[in-house]
Amino acid sequence: MIKIYNTLTRKKEELKPINQNRIKLFVCGPTVYDESHIGHARTYISFDMITRYLKNQGLSVFYLQNITDIDDKIIKRASKLGIQPVELARKYEKEYLEDMHLLGVENVNYYARATEHIPEIINQIERLIANENAYETETGVYFDESSFQDFGKLSRRNVEDLNVHRINPDNNKRNPGDFALWKKRDDEPFWNSPWGKGRPGWHIEDTAITELYLGPRYDIHGGGLDLIFPHHDAEIAQMESVSGEKPMVRYWMHTGFLNVKGEKMSKSLGNFLTIRDLLQDYDPDVFRFFVLSTHYRSPIDFSKSALEQSKNSLGRIYKFMGQIIELIESDLNETNDQDENYINKLELARNNFFKAMDNDFNTPEALSIIFNFIRDFNREINEEKVSKSILKRVMLFIMEWGSIFGFKLIGKEYYEDKTKELIDIITDIREELRDRKDWELSDLIRSKLKDLNIVLEDK
Repeated sequence: MIKIYNTLTRKKEELKPINQNRIKLFVCGPTVYDESHIGHARTYISFDMITRYLKNQGLSVFYLQNITDIDDKIIKRASKLGIQPVELARKYEKEYLEDMHLLGVENVNYYARATEHIPEIINQIERLIANENAYETETGVYFDESSFQDFGKLSRRNVEDLNVHRINPDNNKRNPGDFALWKKRDDEPFWNSPWGKGRPGWHIEDTAITELYLGPRYDIHGGGLDLIFPHHDAEIAQMESVSGEKPMVRYWMHTGFLNVKGEKMSKSLGNFLTIRDLLQDYDPDVFRFFVLSTHYRSPIDFSKSALEQSKNSLGRIYKFMGQIIELIESDLNETNDQDENYINKLELARNNFFKAMDNDFNTPEALSIIFNFIRDFNREINEEKVSKSILKRVMLFIMEWGSIFGFKLIGKEYYEDKTKELIDIITDIREELRDRKDWELSDLIRSKLKDLNIVLEDK
């Protein structure tokens, strides 16, 4: 029984698909105006893992993601660079998909561009107007938030309290919080509509796309915590108003923030890191492990030292797999009289692993079970108590973990901690330089080591 924490109800609920064993999942995709950053990666790695686990449990998953390829940010950046918005959007969409591939995010069934769903967007706006949930002004078409009684039910914000602090730059709007469904424009990329030339607002693209591919009600909607208000509140208001069906989504899931040294990542603070920059220095699997070592709902603090720790932890698993494969290829007995005992230990570890994953995808607890198992089983290997039959079972268990967490454990070069050997080589070379009285180069080596938090003292 899989339990999911539902942001709407603020509690864990048993996963009950709307259509038997088929799950319809939608996760808000990127606005493609710049390189994707590691905060994006945290969310998409988490939902890739969730999809993998659901499939492992025998569920069929259709995973849909949108691509916001028309937006104020895209238009502004393209204008600054002197290129067309569509050119900018395609460039960064391509880079985003390449980044996801490198990070092992492989389970999205379809990426739906906003600009390829203008007819569906217009149709949904027309129905909202007909239902008196939306109205036209000189500047565009707006959703009337006062027409939807439950507005703010996901974020649990009171609309009346919010309106006290909101500014209303468009005097034609009925309420300060009314949001644009269609922006009337003819001096930038536009499409023809019943309300004149213009382009869609941000919130409407998601509901138009999900209604087309998933229907008015579906199982899971995901995204980062920062999207709950106003984006996801707006989606609920739009979809439930236009369809009359409630709830629009059965389970709302949100990933926690990724911080850098305790602060929110931002360009202004100088702690902004793109996926591409990260992958110049680290294997994608290391970052993936770093993400999954924290529960998807918890905040995660990024640092180079945390990545190093993840690299070493993942290396232990690769090294363990290397040992298993070597032993299977050795002349060990196929079976022995201890097999039943090890089968029971293996099944206990496996059951505990799945129990942790069933509990709202508790990856840190699941990893703890894996590492405890590896530690205990290594003792048995060292004492040569195991048979090939047991080793094969263990290998399948670790491979199953790898499949769920998104690591290809077979055919990948295993990590080995060669730090000590490398330090020895470097210090030997430096001693030789000192013997030659090449003080400048020997001091440079010491300085470079210090940059890596390795202190070398001459005594």
